[in-house]
Amino acid sequence: MIDVTKKQKHTLFRIILAALLLGAAIVLEHLGTLETLPRWGTLAAFLLPYLIIGWDILWEAVEHIFHGQVFDENFLMAVASVAAFCVGEYPEAAAVMLLYQVGELFQSCAVGKSRKSIAAMMDIVPESANLETPNGLEETDPEEVAVGSVIVVKPGERIPLDGVVIEGESLIDTAALTGESVPRRASPGSEVISGCVNGSGTLRVRTTKAYADATVTRILELVENASSRKAHVEGFITRFAKYYTPIVTICALLLAVLPPLLLGREWGEWIRRACIFLVVSCPCALVISVPLGFFGGIGAASRKGILVKGSNYLETLSKLSTLVFDKTGTLTKGEFKVSALLPASGSEEELLELAALGESYSNHPIAASVRQAYGREPELRRIQSAQEIAGQGVAANLDGNVLLVGSARLLEERGVDFTPSREAGTLVYVALGGEYRGVIVISDGLKDGAAEALRAVKAAGVEKTVMLSGDRKQAAEAVAKTLGLDSVEAELLPQDKVSALEKLLAAQPQTRTLGYVGDGLNDAPVLTRADVGIAMGSLGSDAAIEAADVVIMDDDLRKLPAAIRIARKTLGIVKQNIVFALSVKFIILILGALGIANMWLAVFGDVGVSVIAILNSMRTLRT
Repeated sequence: MIDVTKKQKHTLFRIILAALLLGAAIVLEHLGTLETLPRWGTLAAFLLPYLIIGWDILWEAVEHIFHGQVFDENFLMAVASVAAFCVGEYPEAAAVMLLYQVGELFQSCAVGKSRKSIAAMMDIVPESANLETPNGLEETDPEEVAVGSVIVVKPGERIPLDGVVIEGESLIDTAALTGESVPRRASPGSEVISGCVNGSGTLRVRTTKAYADATVTRILELVENASSRKAHVEGFITRFAKYYTPIVTICALLLAVLPPLLLGREWGEWIRRACIFLVVSCPCALVISVPLGFFGGIGAASRKGILVKGSNYLETLSKLSTLVFDKTGTLTKGEFKVSALLPASGSEEELLELAALGESYSNHPIAASVRQAYGREPELRRIQSAQEIAGQGVAANLDGNVLLVGSARLLEERGVDFTPSREAGTLVYVALGGEYRGVIVISDGLKDGAAEALRAVKAAGVEKTVMLSGDRKQAAEAVAKTLGLDSVEAELLPQDKVSALEKLLAAQPQTRTLGYVGDGLNDAPVLTRADVGIAMGSLGSDAAIEAADVVIMDDDLRKLPAAIRIARKTLGIVKQNIVFALSVKFIILILGALGIANMWLAVFGDVGVSVIAILNSMRTLRT
């Protein structure tokens, strides 16, 4: 960043010096002083500021020619300005190069500001960590801290590595990563992630990840690589410039040569028109403003805690017409609690004990809620074997009898006779030795702001909202009705979700896109298959960061419409720049070819249009 700043200052000094010399030469010419000098004296008066401001452009043009990169903006400006000198338009030739460099400096500052907006938000990597050693605290590089080490995070410091608090209490500011203004409380047993700021209390943290795998490192890598994933619009502009520049160069050459040869016209006039043609044809406004617009959109999203992995995903978000949601952990809190015990035979305590024994080897959140409700350790010696069946539940051998704990489908496939419950919530059926023993009702509350977010998503332009859930139909439909979703598919196994998404994609218009919103842990296949995968509530989740294209760095659903609005405004600004730049250039190209436009209008067609387009692109930063 220091080198860039020095380069900008150096360019600014050259611009001021060249402007003063050019201004003096124009005044002397206007007063008639230069007319007393030989022709080479007048040429020298304008050539000096031209070389001061344009020597690097001329040198780069020559270098690029030798490297086979002939048709670029340096070549166009060099040929146009040299040709202007050849036909005696000295002030215009020097002014073209001066104003071109002013535009380049403006562009450099604009790109630098855009990069700083992201860099400031992502300036979250501490330079050191306080490592506990036998000799006391030692300040060391976070890269050198081993997993399992104990570090001390003092008040006001950024947490250098992911870990678990083993001593101390504090409030953690996660705003840099999540955009969330409310601090999170950290106490012994709490997980903390790198990049967040420790509040008022001192924390002792045992590290759980090396620096290379830390959350903040992975996020920074994604932000740095975001520019490599170009949107279709950017790809179009790159291809357009590749063919556009040589075509206009050939047209300018023909404009300079054919009329004098075929019609006997004056060479100087048509060379002047060709120079105007070349200056206007520079594609700077498009080549710079389009990527800058996308970069600004990514920066605006980042400041809100929305990580977009590339401008192609920002473009896909802008065309979103269908949004598909997972239920558990996405629309609901994913905090399961036993709300009712409905035994068919025996007591509630016996029903809960059977369920806890069956779920004793499962890591599923529902299993954890059953064990938590049981309140003590199950007698694991009574379980001879256990098998977890994806999307259905658990089949175990309890004291020599088959114990089934799970969905209605599990009991149906095992031939157990039971009466399906109509209770609201997630239902866990229990059967022992082929006899139905009862059902446990588990509740999972809606996330705060879920209904508000879905209304805002519709207001942002999404036409259809769908929920895909592995939960039973009654529970899924109850959630969908409460939130106002357009449709719902329930009782889906993991592979069924992919099939359901495929059907939705097949029904999607080609010009519109489909997004899938999940928690990023068990939805990786569906997140990957959607046009754009959006991971929710994934702070610190490697699976979410890897699988999704857009990562909402906390679990606030209300950031979804913000992401869509940012994407649509960014695409709108990019399209404005394309239409504006091409329209103005086309008009001035025609006027120049007809001899109506002068060199000053040509300069506006290049530098002026570029500056206006860049200013327009920078509006994305304030989205």
